Amino acid sequence: PILGRLCVFKGLIECASSTLSITLKHFSYSHNWADPEMVYSINDMSKEFDFSEIFPIETMRKAARLGFGGIYVQPDVGGTGLSRLDTSVIFEALSTGCVSTTAYISIHNMCAWMIDTFGNTEQREKFCPDLCSMGKFASYCLTEPGSGSDAASLLTTAELKGDHYILNGSKAFISGGGDTDVYIVMCRTGAKGAKGISCVVVEKGTPGLNFGKKEKKIGWNSQPTRAVIFEDCAVPVTNRLGAEGQGFTMAMKGLNGGRINIASCSLGAAHACVQLARDHLLVRKQFGETLSNNQYLQFKLAEMATKLVASRLLVREAATALQEDRPDAVSLCSMAKLFATDECFNICNQALQMHGGYGYLKDYAVQQFVRDIRVHQILEGTNEVMRMIISRNLLTES
Repeated sequence: PILGRLCVFKGLIECASSTLSITLKHFSYSHNWADPEMVYSINDMSKEFDFSEIFPIETMRKAARLGFGGIYVQPDVGGTGLSRLDTSVIFEALSTGCVSTTAYISIHNMCAWMIDTFGNTEQREKFCPDLCSMGKFASYCLTEPGSGSDAASLLTTAELKGDHYILNGSKAFISGGGDTDVYIVMCRTGAKGAKGISCVVVEKGTPGLNFGKKEKKIGWNSQPTRAVIFEDCAVPVTNRLGAEGQGFTMAMKGLNGGRINIASCSLGAAHACVQLARDHLLVRKQFGETLSNNQYLQFKLAEMATKLVASRLLVREAATALQEDRPDAVSLCSMAKLFATDECFNICNQALQMHGGYGYLKDYAVQQFVRDIRVHQILEGTNEVMRMIISRNLLTES
């Protein structure tokens, strides 16, 4: 078992925070489900999700029946009502199986949370139950072809005509695009800049809602990625979340949680790769003895495990800060995303290197973790933007 074989993980999960005695149960429960359902092996489902680019709807609906469709959505609309810390632990555990599928589940959860948090009673009751059960799936639409990191300069317009907004523009790199049912869309209802942005919910089947071709990616292949295109797309005003001009604030609050979520997915990948590397070192022989007797590789494995635990502690602290709405939450979320995604990618890459030529073969699990985790340094705000946020907050502190 994942917690029994490497007791350092178990011990440091428990002591990472004063509340992790509860979330350790969530980790074990989530991993025990993910292990047969999503864990990668030659004959297992995760490989098929990746190779055949399958969007595993039924697998995700099984996850929803365990409460993973609306983990931090309130129970009155079908959510599980857990904390950000609980959520982080769950996403780490699920990602030891399939990073790509778990990452989509994390995006879906962020969308459901945004409707739960910023929607009115009617909107929450209309959308959240179906999202929490994963009867319907959601996509987050902020990035555009000309505005990725500079999100406040987005160009998709929403012109008010009677009781509808008429949307025109496009969004890029949208996870689930074309296959999902609900789109959380940031659009311009006012002047240039952040204060002119609003948030609307666009439902699949709305006339004028179109999609680009399915993108070919090196990883994250179990979730489709497409451009989302709006051509005179009429959306009821009743589908706007909050007031006009509040969209950018909502988007950033959503992304703070998204950064914790994607960092947690990185932890799961690194967690799995440390174990894969360990197992390989114990059985692979070179020069008459197992690689586990090579001191250089022993030291590398020790460094990998240490950086994994350091990443985990920072992510857990950031999750707690976000849950408690602490003043340092934005900086900590950015730090956790920056540090964990960088270090965990390096851990996975080192694990591949330890496998030698075998690590480059698709018969071996480690290569899929490397491919899937690479994008975590780019999305939810690039790691360069994370550095900008951290330094700005440091330099403007009184």
